[in-house]
Amino acid sequence: MPIPRYDGYIFDLDGTLYLGDMPLPGAVEVLATLRAEGRQVAFLSNNPTRTREQYVAKLEGMGLQAELGEVVNSSHVLVQWLLEHAPGATLFVCGEAPLISELTAAGFTLSERAGAIDIVVASFDRTFTYHKLQVAFDAIRAGARLVATNPDRFCPVPGGGEPDAAAIIAAIEACTNTRCEVNVGKPSPIMARTVGAMLQLPPERCLMVGDRLMTDIAMGAGAGMTTALVLTGDSKRADLPGAPVQPTYVMDSLFELLGATHVPRL
Repeated sequence: MPIPRYDGYIFDLDGTLYLGDMPLPGAVEVLATLRAEGRQVAFLSNNPTRTREQYVAKLEGMGLQAELGEVVNSSHVLVQWLLEHAPGATLFVCGEAPLISELTAAGFTLSERAGAIDIVVASFDRTFTYHKLQVAFDAIRAGARLVATNPDRFCPVPGGGEPDAAAIIAAIEACTNTRCEVNVGKPSPIMARTVGAMLQLPPERCLMVGDRLMTDIAMGAGAGMTTALVLTGDSKRADLPGAPVQPTYVMDSLFELLGATHVPRL
């Protein structure tokens, strides 16, 4: 089925536009064409191991034009959520340096003292240690809340993947017998609202493009967007039968976004 044009395009990053440090087939051409047509573009990632500025640099380094105001990642969304719902909170972060720097830049205090910690943040953390688990355990038993950046099981990389935030969340939940209260990353409506406010477009005029059924496609569908699953990352065609979330379109590559005639703007 041909895919019509939309006023806004929301692209996942890892596994959709690039893998590692290489753009995936069609990424450069599709973005250039959409921009030439005056379509709005947004980049959306659950990966908190880079700041938005670092994502812009990474995309530009692969020939993919990007502006800071077009990028939304889970650490940015978490900062905004905390500023609204827990201003002044003291945090303990199971996460990497870019996330920690964004939280401290926003004015949040970090601590490892259980009685002083209001919120434990669980995230993608390749520096996770037993010490961090112990601090999170002690803090939650002392009354701290548990929130997270993203629910991904793994992050796709060339040749395989890396365990992602879901593993950190599960470890903390298992030892504390508690549950994560808020997870701001896809498929959360919190992230959908953030990107929607950035684009200033109603969801029916946007296309969500991603490689994961249960994050990218689930978020787009839940927000009322049309969705396109590209089979270059996590989800495969064999995953579709019986899946609780179904994309509007399924593509073998991003080139298929250009294989249709235009539709009138709303």
